[in-house]
Amino acid sequence: MTIPRLQGAALATVVLVAVGSVAAPTAAGAAPGAPGAARYSAGAASVGDPYFPDQGNGGYDVQHYDLTFSYDPATRFMDATATITAVATQDLDRFNLDFRGPKVSTVTVNGHAHGFTRRGQELIVTPRPKLKAGHTFTVVVKYAGVPGPITDPDGSIEGWVPTDDGAFVAGEPQGAPAWLPTNDHPTDKATFRFTARVPAGLTAVGNGQLLSQKTRDGWTTFTWDSTEPMATYLATITIGNFQVTESTTPSGIPVYVAIDPRLVAGSAAAVAQIPQMIDFFSATFGPYPFASTGAIIDRAPDVGYALETQTKPIFSSAAGVGTMAHELAHQWYGDSVSPERWSDIWLNEGFATYAQWMYTEHTGGASVSQTFNSSSNYGRAASSPFWQTVLADPGPEEMFSNIPYNRGAMTLHALREKIGDGAFFRILRAWAANHRYNHAATADFIALSERESGQKLTAFFDVWLFQKGKPTTW
Repeated sequence: MTIPRLQGAALATVVLVAVGSVAAPTAAGAAPGAPGAARYSAGAASVGDPYFPDQGNGGYDVQHYDLTFSYDPATRFMDATATITAVATQDLDRFNLDFRGPKVSTVTVNGHAHGFTRRGQELIVTPRPKLKAGHTFTVVVKYAGVPGPITDPDGSIEGWVPTDDGAFVAGEPQGAPAWLPTNDHPTDKATFRFTARVPAGLTAVGNGQLLSQKTRDGWTTFTWDSTEPMATYLATITIGNFQVTESTTPSGIPVYVAIDPRLVAGSAAAVAQIPQMIDFFSATFGPYPFASTGAIIDRAPDVGYALETQTKPIFSSAAGVGTMAHELAHQWYGDSVSPERWSDIWLNEGFATYAQWMYTEHTGGASVSQTFNSSSNYGRAASSPFWQTVLADPGPEEMFSNIPYNRGAMTLHALREKIGDGAFFRILRAWAANHRYNHAATADFIALSERESGQKLTAFFDVWLFQKGKPTTW
């Protein structure tokens, strides 16, 4: 993400296939050969991320989401069918999905209709027959109504945000369940397919590749397929009146850009540099991790930020060159490699901010060193509140402030100065390669840095990541 935040139709249907993970409370049913020992139990109702304690679920691992829906901006009514594929990681007699969306009518598991309950953001499903560990299962959830935005701890909004011609759909850090039942945590990635039916004349833009676009009886149906694993917070299917252009980068990667006509002129410079940015970052960080790239530039004045939605970053206003570079760099750091816990957010934002600094230098602007030492960064007084938050644990209210962004980027530059360019750029490339399509934590980055540099960096990272105060020696 960039711009640090201050701030009567058929019912929809969702299908889920899951793989279990976290052990949960015991349930009835003794295991063979172990009288009194529980065999089946409920999947955990959370993955235990302290920033968002209700987020994510245990007992299964989602493999694929398939959502088919209609949406009419005039009524803001959604009528959808979603299919989710996953594998049970334990013997399950109950599991949860994260869902804050419209009214659910039915839930089926492997074709059998089952009872369900809703409690807060939890959609609680009790399958019969029960689910055995290692087996794939399919859940279909039917729901319909008016989805809407979710307000984050910093006061900003995300989720399904209505616009004057459609909807701006952004999910970081907890917005996906506003419109799709999910296992909503970066540690459970899956592939996605969206089939969106919207009034003719509008465009629905999703992650991945456009498989088809068909108009009939006043409605156009778009099918988007994202074949690389994706965290739920990076999913989008944004709807509006867009001017669409398609091209390729010099290295042959397809580029799909959708822009609100009111924002074309203001975004022209940034859009023109997308191919150059992708090739520069590929040369620096390693191969681009996805089959396509692009951008969605919409008019959503109540949002006020851009987000690195996978393959197509989304902007709520005209896109600037620096912001575009930031969001495209996230495709490596944040999208392909996602945070293990939200306290690791500096690994997303610090990396993307540093990439933005490097691109500025690459195109003839301020050097990275000059940006590091500027009054917005290391030039801030030691008494500034900017230095009074622990970077590796900023808290949910500060996770999108300029602290993870600027101090995260400064940490990387300080590391570069300490260990030299050779080791530093090996680390950046290894980080992207070793954790491709996965997730990782701050401890993993420290271990990699020590391995590649051959240096003991405990004191360095303690000063930059785990202590308050302006670093003076490292």
